[in-house]
Amino acid sequence: MHGRSSPTTPAGLQSLAALASRRRFVAGLNLAIYAALLIWLAAILAPGGWTAPRLGIFFAFAVAAPWSVLGVCNAAIGFFLLRFHRDGLAATAPYARAGDGDAPLSTRTAMLLTIRNEDPARAFVRLRAMKESLDATGEGERFDWFVLSDTNDFAIGAAEEEAFASLRICAGACDAERIHYRRRAVNVGYKAGNIRDFCERWGRGFDFMIPLDADSLMDGETISRLVRIGEAFPRIGIVQSLVVGAPSRSAFARLFQFGMRHGMRCYTMGAAWWAGDCGPFWGHNALVRVAPFAEHCVLPQLEGDRHILSHDQIEAVLMRRAGFEVRVWPIESGSFEENPPTLLEFARRDLRWCEGNMQYARLLGLPGLLPMSRFQLLWAISMFVGAPAWTAIVALGALIPAIEDVSTFPGASAEVLYTTFLVFFLAPKLAGFADAALESGGLARYGGARRFIASAALEVAGAFLIGAVTTLNVTIFLLGRLLFDRGLGWGAQLRDAHGLSLSDAARALWPHLLFGAATLALGGAFAPRLLLWSLPLTLGYVAAIPFALASASPRLGEWLTRLGLCATPEELSRPEILRRLDGEETGERALSRRAGAPA
Repeated sequence: MHGRSSPTTPAGLQSLAALASRRRFVAGLNLAIYAALLIWLAAILAPGGWTAPRLGIFFAFAVAAPWSVLGVCNAAIGFFLLRFHRDGLAATAPYARAGDGDAPLSTRTAMLLTIRNEDPARAFVRLRAMKESLDATGEGERFDWFVLSDTNDFAIGAAEEEAFASLRICAGACDAERIHYRRRAVNVGYKAGNIRDFCERWGRGFDFMIPLDADSLMDGETISRLVRIGEAFPRIGIVQSLVVGAPSRSAFARLFQFGMRHGMRCYTMGAAWWAGDCGPFWGHNALVRVAPFAEHCVLPQLEGDRHILSHDQIEAVLMRRAGFEVRVWPIESGSFEENPPTLLEFARRDLRWCEGNMQYARLLGLPGLLPMSRFQLLWAISMFVGAPAWTAIVALGALIPAIEDVSTFPGASAEVLYTTFLVFFLAPKLAGFADAALESGGLARYGGARRFIASAALEVAGAFLIGAVTTLNVTIFLLGRLLFDRGLGWGAQLRDAHGLSLSDAARALWPHLLFGAATLALGGAFAPRLLLWSLPLTLGYVAAIPFALASASPRLGEWLTRLGLCATPEELSRPEILRRLDGEETGERALSRRAGAPA
């Protein structure tokens, strides 16, 4: 006798009751750790009485802590699934095995390269490398390629048209019909509006689309696997690939992506385990089912006719509201992106994300969203709201010894709490480092144990420096946004490695130097021991300008590359798609030299 089956997610992949149980476990674990930290902090601050600065630290910590607490929980769960679970991938992503088949694809997919005032040569060579890699799988005829331009610079637009014509000629008569270019005269809605325009013009002819940024790179095998997952499960609306940083000669990009790669591995696996059918969408390198996207993922308009900048997660929650699952494929594959080459470019990108994510506050009340979807929007907001809270903690921590008697503070307990939270900050990366070390042959993929340990140490030091800069940047931006309603817009990005001038670095980072100098001066005058303990969090302010200059230096980038420090496995053993890209870029440079040679 069979009992009634329990309700499942729309694709029938998981029991809703089992997912709810996982979410209750993670919520309970987070709340327990969070409450313990608050009680611990209260016991440290209470002796001598509660004053305004002490209350400020307590409430700022209460705002800032949840992001790090969930990071620890996700990393721990992901590490367990990767290292100790019998089949962690099946438990987390039961759809992933569907991508391993070799049956011919039966659907049509549009590859969408969205660009705006980018270097056409570097964008088109990536597109060509991807097309050749996909053609090599034998499935190329099932794909069309669209270059969707929002470029408003006439010279760049002309270069795009020339690069497109060259691509069609190289593709041959048959393939040329599957390669398209369109440049919008009016850039309504930026990238989201660009893709919406595609859906309205061409969407009915395709089952899936894969949006690509100008720096995206995906190999044919990864693309085919994503499509096979989509074909196997018609109620999956989005499958987001785990994107990793492409090899770079920029010192800053190398430091950043070495940490990001390891921080994302366990974190994403852990988050996917309990988020389940309400997964993330990062707007690129993901499979999207066109019909429900076109019908149900129309972005709401904000007050004052403002467009949503960080459109991807809104589209994800709208897709889930429509009854389609949103999933992340939580394993490293041939899905790449380039990271900003300098600290200043990284800061600009981070603030654009901040501006976009803060718009989610106006969308939390959208009707019909699942509770998990509302949590995701709230969580995206909290990622940036925590920055001014940390800035307040640093400032108040330096101020209190100057205006209060702190001899009653339990110093040893405060130091242990502080150290604990530094570990929390690093936990996703530390879990990723441990996972790489425990994997058979894992350290060899990074050039051996000594290179890996040295790279991890460099990255951890860099992470604290970058963290100081970004938290103060976000604090200043949010204050300006609150007081003056200032926005950033969405301009082109500089993606190639390049040096910085002292004047550029100083112009961008002088507030950090002043804030850091004032903080360290207070600490040195009134609490030298506290000053020493605070250096992991405060040194980055005063070191921001020299760090920006050094990490942008081509010489430092070349030195790290030569020594194999902060190298990714794909740099040391280049996969087929990167070898193709190397060949395309070499050919493009040769053509440019010939075109520019004197007659």
